[in-house]
Amino acid sequence: MKSPVQEVEIADPIEAIVIPHGYRTTLPGGTRLRILQTLGDSATVTADFGGMFRIDPEFFPAIGLEAPDRPDEAELAALPLEERVWSLLRTCYDPEIPVNIVELGLIYDCRIEPGADGRPDVHVKMTLTAPGCGMGDVLAADITKKIENLPEAPHAHIEVVFDPPWNQEMMSEAARLQLGFY
Repeated sequence: MKSPVQEVEIADPIEAIVIPHGYRTTLPGGTRLRILQTLGDSATVTADFGGMFRIDPEFFPAIGLEAPDRPDEAELAALPLEERVWSLLRTCYDPEIPVNIVELGLIYDCRIEPGADGRPDVHVKMTLTAPGCGMGDVLAADITKKIENLPEAPHAHIEVVFDPPWNQEMMSEAARLQLGFY
């Protein structure tokens, strides 16, 4: 859900991830935040002292947001595992660009193989919009958590690659239209 830009002041310290570096920090109580977007299950904010940060759902109440909508599990369960994985990938967003990582063209490959222990192995190859972006580990952790929480409890293997290098032509037509690239 994309929300209009709003400003809030947090009463207590909250954890955040610094964009684009990807490391965790604590925003002190009394910090004024400007909520730029809430897509997938995270929010992107800027702070009154500067910087851009990603806020995870456990801190949404502190910034006046409700928990993100969850996919309809009964509806998802009826789909084959590969389709469910692709659906989950579409719930992951680049924190600086209001388009999911599938439409951005960041997912290069998604394969499902039988695992040695009987649980499926899900292999995802993904890239980033820029090789120096520190958000790769954050996005990979998001994807891993979502995949491994599926009922089959698959093993997620996420590989961040830079060959071929990402470019804007890899975005879907819908993403280019949404971002005004046409």
